[in-house]
Parts: sequence; C-alpha cells; structure tokens
Amino acid sequence: MAAAGPDPLFGLRNNFYIGAYQAAINNSDVPNLSQDDAVERDTLVYRSYIALGSYQLVINEIDASAPTPLQAVKLLALYLASPDNKETAIAGLHELLGDPAIGSNPILRLIAGIVFTHEQDYNEALKHTNAGGTMELHALNVQILIKMHRSDYAEKQLRIMQQVDEDHTLTQLANAWLNLAVGGSKIQEAYLIFQDFSEKYQMTSLILNGKAVCCMHMGNFDEAETLLLEALNKDAKDPETLANLIVCSLHLGKPSARYLNQLKLSHPDHTLVKRAASAEESFDRAVQTVA
Repeated sequence: MAAAGPDPLFGLRNNFYIGAYQAAINNSDVPNLSQDDAVERDTLVYRSYIALGSYQLVINEIDASAPTPLQAVKLLALYLASPDNKETAIAGLHELLGDPAIGSNPILRLIAGIVFTHEQDYNEALKHTNAGGTMELHALNVQILIKMHRSDYAEKQLRIMQQVDEDHTLTQLANAWLNLAVGGSKIQEAYLIFQDFSEKYQMTSLILNGKAVCCMHMGNFDEAETLLLEALNKDAKDPETLANLIVCSLHLGKPSARYLNQLKLSHPDHTLVKRAASAEESFDRAVQTVA
C-alpha cells in the first residue's frame, strides 16, 4: 500500500479541534484541493462560523445545490439559531438520514449525533454515530457515553482511536475527557494533556477551560479562576467559560450572579441556567408552603 502524502487539511482541522475557530477560518484558503477535500474544508469553515455564533451567515451561504455534508451543516446552524427552528432542522436531518444514497455520510451522521446530543436524546445520537468511521465520530461517541455515565464503553471507543492514531489531537482530547469523568488520580493526567496543548498550540477557550476544570477537580480554585478569566477575555459569551466561572466563584465565596445573568442572556437553554431556574422555583414553592 502506497504511503499517503501530507494531509492538506491537517492545520485547518487541528485549529477546529482545539477551538481556534477564527484561525481555522483565516487559514482555510488551501490550494489544489481534491473535490472531497474542498467539501471537507468548507464543512470545517462553516462549522467554525457556527461555533462563533454566525448561524445566519451559514444558513444564507449554503444553498440547495450544495453537497450532503454542507446541507447537514446548514441544518445544524438552523437548529442552533433559534428554538423555533428545532423541529424543522430535526425533520430535515431525518429526511437526509432516511435517504439510502446519502444516509450513511459520515458528516451527516456526525451532525445528527451533535443535534441529538443537544436534545439529550443519547440513544438516538448513538444510533447514528456508534458505527464510527472517522476520528470525529469516535470522539463524539466518547462524549455521549460519558454523558450517559458509561465510562467503560467510552474507554472502548478511546482504545479504537488510540489504535488508529495515539497522537491525534482528538485522541488526546478524548483521553482528557475520559480522565476527567473517571476522576481521582486521572485528573492530573488530564491536566497534563491540556498543559501540553497550551505549550504546542495557541491558547483557546477550549484549552483554558480544560485546564480550569482539572484545577477545580484538584481543589485549585484560584488557578482555575485565573484561567477562566483569561478565557472570558477571549470570548465573553462562551457558555462553558461562564458556567465554569459560576461554579468556581461559588467555591471561592465570590459573587456569581453576573456570570449567571450573562449565561441566561446568551445561552438560555444551558443546563446550568435550567438547574438554577428549577432551584429558584423549588425555593419559591417552599416559601409559599411556609407562608
């Protein structure tokens, strides 16, 4: 078997994986791409715009003649743009997935997995992602299985990734996620992975949050706060940064209301916002009962 040549999309892909979305967009003009590589490049660029919150740009630019992976990315943008679009986007996904000619497309299955994970319908997500086939699908499987509290199955997915490429950025990230889920002595290993990323790549909110979560698990809340404030400087609306700052502030005995208000405004569907609302309702009911 002939050795594969250099991967023209390696840098772009890596920027996307570590959360350097603007860098991915800025460095997307890669010459002499094959047709398949050009489609993959476009999906990564549009997913970067989605990660930056530019949903409407993606919806406007991808037309009905675009290939299946781009149609799937457009549906992801539609889904995230507004709660009113969710049913339409999910129906569109089911229609594409039900077409035997395109239903097994890896990007389509990945987007389906992402959307159903957002819906917290993990069994439906795994129905489309479980077969794997790409590093991103395996990495998403790890995330889904961790959310389902099945670290044992997540570890099996990680082993598959390690057999394919132990040094791959997604393999390292999946390893860190699993270490965080397992806890204990594994937290230090997760921290070292994020530390290695911070030395090799540009510092992103994703890397800073990863390090901060490890610090919080280890009880180092002051260091976690420093990392999270640096992440907030990079993106003041990043939901994970705001959520982690709320938790960190509570542990430090500092006010967290402003971060919670920011999270409510920018991401009203975030789990932490829903939990806070539920707690407030329970408190109000308890007060009324006493009154």
